[in-house]
Amino acid sequence: MAKMIGFMATWTTYGTWLQGDKRGYVKNGVTLGTNSQLEETNKQLLKHNKIVIPKNLRKTVENAILKEAKQIGQKVYAIAICSNHVHIVIESTNERCGYSIGRFKRVATKALREYGFVDKVWTKGYDKRYCYSQSELETRIKYVQRHKS
Repeated sequence: MAKMIGFMATWTTYGTWLQGDKRGYVKNGVTLGTNSQLEETNKQLLKHNKIVIPKNLRKTVENAILKEAKQIGQKVYAIAICSNHVHIVIESTNERCGYSIGRFKRVATKALREYGFVDKVWTKGYDKRYCYSQSELETRIKYVQRHKS
């Protein structure tokens, strides 16, 4: 089996991309389609308003993540902070994927708290796409670069 050289992770802001969404959604690594009844149920279960990252704070979130990546020695190949989600492509290390992503979500939340964000910022978990070849890695990097605002 080939060695994983990197991965792309995506996580969403709270309440903005619910299961059942018309854009589709990912569950357990599988992309699923529209389910308006499921989406409506999820809307009713929200504990607070959805979170949207304003354009003027996206660089703040990016800088917090990049600083943390540097601190833990994790190379970031590409990053895009959008209004309702984050995409990042990073190198594979000996740590579990969730270790890095958890740290990135925490520092991004801390940065947003300085600007008045008080509620939960991110949804639980994240989607990950592994890269086992340079070609796969480059494809993921290009995908993330297209999302750069």
